[in-house]
Amino acid sequence: QVQLVESGGGLVQPGGSLRLSCEASGNIFTIHLMGWYRQAPGKERELVATINSFGGTEYADSVKGRFTISRDNAKSTVYLQMNSLKPEDTTLYYCYLTQLTGAYWGQGTQVTVSS
Repeated sequence: QVQLVESGGGLVQPGGSLRLSCEASGNIFTIHLMGWYRQAPGKERELVATINSFGGTEYADSVKGRFTISRDNAKSTVYLQMNSLKPEDTTLYYCYLTQLTGAYWGQGTQVTVSS
């Protein structure tokens, strides 16, 4: 089993910043891909950002230039630095990883951007 524990969500004003963290534990092997997705009520889950084992990154167009993904392999942890937050960034954010044994998801952390 693999457990993903997210933290760092919360309420922030438009233009503000938050940093999400996700630590993986359990039967961790060589993690290939780590990332963040988000899902608003009634909508499909969408990619926010991913980072592979070589440090290669991918971002949704809507967050490019505002969000930065990084990972600490020694800690099996992925981070998402979110700057210049907008009300439309409000939703649940889910941590995600893939390794040899499959794909795993966290429980989600709420991000609310509101004045």
